[in-house]
Amino acid sequence: MALELCLLFPIFIIVGFMQLQPFVAASEPQLPCYFIFGDSLVDSGNNNELMTAAKANYKPYGVDFPQGVNGRFTNGRTIADIIGQLLGFPNFIPPYATATDQEINTGVNYGSGSAGIREESGSHLGDRISLDRQLINHRKTISRLSILQGNKTFTHEYLQKCIYLSNIGSNDYINNYLIPNIYPTSNIYTNDQYAAVLVQQYSQQLKTLYNLGARKIVVFGLGNIGCAPAMIARFGTGGKPCVESIIDAVKLFNERLKALVDELNKDYFDARFTFINLESISAPQGDVAILPNSPCCQVRADGQCLLNSRPCPIRALSVFYDGFHPSEITNTVVATRSYIAISPMDASPYDISHLARL
Repeated sequence: MALELCLLFPIFIIVGFMQLQPFVAASEPQLPCYFIFGDSLVDSGNNNELMTAAKANYKPYGVDFPQGVNGRFTNGRTIADIIGQLLGFPNFIPPYATATDQEINTGVNYGSGSAGIREESGSHLGDRISLDRQLINHRKTISRLSILQGNKTFTHEYLQKCIYLSNIGSNDYINNYLIPNIYPTSNIYTNDQYAAVLVQQYSQQLKTLYNLGARKIVVFGLGNIGCAPAMIARFGTGGKPCVESIIDAVKLFNERLKALVDELNKDYFDARFTFINLESISAPQGDVAILPNSPCCQVRADGQCLLNSRPCPIRALSVFYDGFHPSEITNTVVATRSYIAISPMDASPYDISHLARL
């Protein structure tokens, strides 16, 4: 689980991109396929049948989604869904758990609620599909594609044209480092050491993705998880808007992750990695509106929506849907500014629209 944004959003950006989306989605896909890795910020139903508390296959999740309840941890579309529409895909990329042979040609969503870079992250909530396991599942998908396409060389060249999105790491803090009574990591590592250990492991995972054929890879930094209502309730803020100690810890991770992306671009001349800077996207620009920092739904003790609770009536005015996860309007801001950056700080070295054209 995770959460991202500051409380300030440029209204003109939201409205402008919401108007743009139907026209982009109606076009032909800009790439043959799109693969998604990550946690509950992108999960589209992979956790539905797992033995875990981290699942969203019940109301009021999905209240604004075209197909209703579906396993997404928000009221409507996720960041990954909206980026897929902006890339021109007519249908949402299917979760690995249910993807058919016909569907995998256009991509697979491997995201899993409570999953992390580290294998143990989120384990106290139950089963989850860690990033290492997601990469194993992707290897299986490639084998399926090779059989279906009947030519390994063709499949290899096909996969090099696709976009690969990875949005993970929040649970390595929320459901690991920041729970010292369950996980020992905060007693072993300082904030900086933990950021270094995490990024080192993530580096190997991104290199594995490259070795599996990925050449256009989008790497999301972490957002301001210290602003999530559930984290504020757990830690308090000392009069500040957010939990500053958590924001400072996550900043160390983001700085190292951006440096890793720069390094990977130097080391792998035939690949293009790009870093999406959620800290920049969260910052106010121009005319802004202040949105309340409170969950849209009634929440359980763990920060998720209560079963069958009634969500707030105007979801477009909520940053958070539950105690951790963004509302669809927040996801729209993140996705559209990832796709077309409005600040040089939003994406480095490319935004996703540019990466798709390379």
